[in-house]
Amino acid sequence: MQVMTKTKAKPFLKWAGGKTQLLSTIDSFLPESFRQEREITYIEPFVGGGAMLFFMLQKYPNIKRAIINDINPHLIKTYTVIRDTPFLLIEFLNELQSEYRSLYNPHTQKEFYLNIRNRFNTERLSDIEEAAYMIFMNKTCFNGLYRENSKGHFNVPFGRYQNPTICDESLIIADSELLQGVEIINGDFSQTRNYIDGFTFIYFDPPYRPLNSTSSFNSYVKEDFNDTEQQRLHDFFVDLSAAGCLELLSNSDGKGRNENDTFFDDLYQDFIIERVLAKRCINANPSKRGFLTELLIRNYIDYQGD
Repeated sequence: MQVMTKTKAKPFLKWAGGKTQLLSTIDSFLPESFRQEREITYIEPFVGGGAMLFFMLQKYPNIKRAIINDINPHLIKTYTVIRDTPFLLIEFLNELQSEYRSLYNPHTQKEFYLNIRNRFNTERLSDIEEAAYMIFMNKTCFNGLYRENSKGHFNVPFGRYQNPTICDESLIIADSELLQGVEIINGDFSQTRNYIDGFTFIYFDPPYRPLNSTSSFNSYVKEDFNDTEQQRLHDFFVDLSAAGCLELLSNSDGKGRNENDTFFDDLYQDFIIERVLAKRCINANPSKRGFLTELLIRNYIDYQGD
């Protein structure tokens, strides 16, 4: 059965560092080539919530091949299930939503949430169950975070939402339709090198470097993305630039908080660094949600803002 929907495809998860607020700004810094009719291979080594992916695929029909990757296996499993078996996922999510809403009491809802979280962390699940639990927890956990402890277990507490939309049927169908033909892979960002094909544009959105010791949230998976990993990503960026790929990379602007923090200015001194305003939407302290500068680093001169 094929169902067409007029719903606009967009992220099905809330994700720390999501780029929804920055899409128009990032779009203005894309290569001029995106306005042309030439076929483009588009790669995202850190797909995360997919805001950039859904935006790009809907705006630029000259993207003829798209490859997305993430190191988080649960996230990639969810993308794959949405692409391949959306109606089975919708059926399972509707059951979860009905059961959760029938509980009414926050205490029993919390028990239900913790039981799902425990199953997600400890049991061998079907692909449909794993994807459904991933979405369920994202809609019912605290602040929509995804975070893992050192054992690789999802450990975000209950969020106390009374009537969350756990199953957004039209969105899942819209996302599934857009993901048809997208190649979805799971692993280290470096494996995306194998998918370079013709005119290739790569957008990097890695876990951001913490601005200070109290904002060090980058535990999307149990492995830390520390300064050594940032250096390794830089080296990968350099290698792919030499191979002829066009590249754009986002990251935090340490210098915007501390003028002596020139980590990225030094690391990417051979490339073009832009500072743009961004709004931070995920923070445990509401007073710390606001505007700050972020970095857009590119290896090409001609861009759409010219």
